[in-house]
Amino acid sequence: MKSAVSFDENYWRGRYATGRTGWDAGAVTPPLRDYFNQLDPDYARRILIPGAGNAYEAEYLHGLGFSQVFVADLAPEPLAALQQRVPGFPAAHLLQQDFFELPAVPPYDLIVEQTFFCALDPHLRPAYARQCAHLLRPGGTLAGLLFDTDFGPVTEPPFGGTRAEYRAYFEPYFDFVHFDTATNSLRPRQGRELFISLRRKLVL
Repeated sequence: MKSAVSFDENYWRGRYATGRTGWDAGAVTPPLRDYFNQLDPDYARRILIPGAGNAYEAEYLHGLGFSQVFVADLAPEPLAALQQRVPGFPAAHLLQQDFFELPAVPPYDLIVEQTFFCALDPHLRPAYARQCAHLLRPGGTLAGLLFDTDFGPVTEPPFGGTRAEYRAYFEPYFDFVHFDTATNSLRPRQGRELFISLRRKLVL
């Protein structure tokens, strides 16, 4: 069922203003840190982090030498926070835009998922999977974390879910490379996160 609340720019600006940012770990989380560490920064992959929040993932990737990292968020506050923390991060790569309206040309090689999927109204999940496939080149990767837990009848983010539910969204567009419980989650999230690495199908 679609939520009665519109999780638009004003909604998220309100959550930043009131400090309701429980998703914010204050740094890149261990599963993504370890995933990024095994990527080759000499390969100039275009990386998108949608719903990036304070974008510690973008900061970390930038520090590793990745120069084509783009972050998208509805609210300006987290984008400004990244620019303040990392003055050398390209301002043109800070996209205050709706993820569902981002252009697919040129395509991305990697999309990083970190607490964006769980922040969406659940009725948008099929559209999220479709848009990720649309934005990625054939063979591109969607990697990151999904909550593998049920938060009950909540009316605001975060929204949980199940593996079976997630598979139904992604299988039309992606081959599953890795889809299992994260082994190095932050302590409060241990046993409740699913690490995914999905390869966009060559032909949709």
